[in-house]
Amino acid sequence: MTTLLFTNVHLVNPEAGTADLGSLLVEDGVITALGAEVAVPEGAEVVDGTGKYLAPGIVDIGVKVCEPGERHKESFRTAGQAAAAGGVTTIVTRPDTAPTIDNPETLEFVTRRAQEAAPVNVVPMAALTKDRAGREMTEIGFLQDAGAVAFTDCDHVVSDTKVLTRALSYAKSLGALVMGHPQEPILSKGAAVTSGKFASLRGLPAVSAMAERMGIDRDIALLEMTGAKYHFDQITTARALPALERAKSNGLDVTAGTSIHHLTLNEFDVADYRTFFKVKPPLRAEDDRLALVAALRDGLIDVISSFHTPQDEESKRLPFEEAASGAVGLETFLPAVLRLYHSGDLTLAQLWRAMSLNPAARLGLATGRLAAGAPADLVLFDPDAPFVLDRFKLRSKSKNTPFDGQRLQGKVLATYVNGTPVFGDL
Repeated sequence: MTTLLFTNVHLVNPEAGTADLGSLLVEDGVITALGAEVAVPEGAEVVDGTGKYLAPGIVDIGVKVCEPGERHKESFRTAGQAAAAGGVTTIVTRPDTAPTIDNPETLEFVTRRAQEAAPVNVVPMAALTKDRAGREMTEIGFLQDAGAVAFTDCDHVVSDTKVLTRALSYAKSLGALVMGHPQEPILSKGAAVTSGKFASLRGLPAVSAMAERMGIDRDIALLEMTGAKYHFDQITTARALPALERAKSNGLDVTAGTSIHHLTLNEFDVADYRTFFKVKPPLRAEDDRLALVAALRDGLIDVISSFHTPQDEESKRLPFEEAASGAVGLETFLPAVLRLYHSGDLTLAQLWRAMSLNPAARLGLATGRLAAGAPADLVLFDPDAPFVLDRFKLRSKSKNTPFDGQRLQGKVLATYVNGTPVFGDL
């Protein structure tokens, strides 16, 4: 394999909390040295970063790839290309496909397809209950043996607490990670926006922010009973944060994430029923967005994800209430999150702690770090490069992005997986 030496780059190190100018050496797909000065080995290929930034590749938890069942929306090939172009070197896929990934055979199929078609690392999650119906838990042990890194029913909340308790207890015995969607399912059913003056003026079905608080409180109580490892996929409201803080201070094995859309957009972006801004949970108030940014800065929220959810044109060209929820995010993840850097809310090291280091650590992956011995999954980027996003230039099959036509900053120059370039625009 090629020996690579990156020179004259700002090394974004989420463990050290720094972004200092230096060099980084890659040998046989592994980082072997980094620092202010690194000797040039004989025969090494030198990449002069010209003062740009080198960071660990993004580890994106909760990506929907529509294989099997809906390849017209997204395939492993197109999702992998979009990820590489967005600096995402590991995508952690959701099981909400058609059919659901709830048995070892389906899991092995998607794993094989991913290895054949995607240029980036793909690690799958599996369903917690069969067909995500909340009635009978899946064979967690067999699915774990087949490669599932976590178990989730995605936005199908398990409303039967006895079923969920059994699944959590079984997951605890196997050391398996469960990912849950904090939401009270009855209150949130059919909701398109968050309750408030804006929802009333638009005449749209809404859900109170309290539904998220109720969901997280219930799940925390069950975690106190079972002691399972748990990750809340999307915390999106200020009301849920005190409960999360208590759970962590009480020693529960709990982490939490949020989506890039809830960190950078608010309920007013829906404006005149723009369905590209319809996501699940719905966009929240500006006060909620600011609370999420503060929680991320303080370390209360651990992970940022894109929650890449492809929807075709027919699913979005409907009245707001009827339109499908979700937005693509693999290729827009990095420039969107850099809004928080340019606004002065978070440093690059803090962002990469939430986008790479923490998600990798939670899933037990070796990547997500700039350290000797870590896989050379890297992204070289220019955080200041301006551009106007054209959704039709996105590599995803589906083009449902809320950032279409917006002015963004941050361009991926090159992406490497195990030291091998999978995207380059140097």
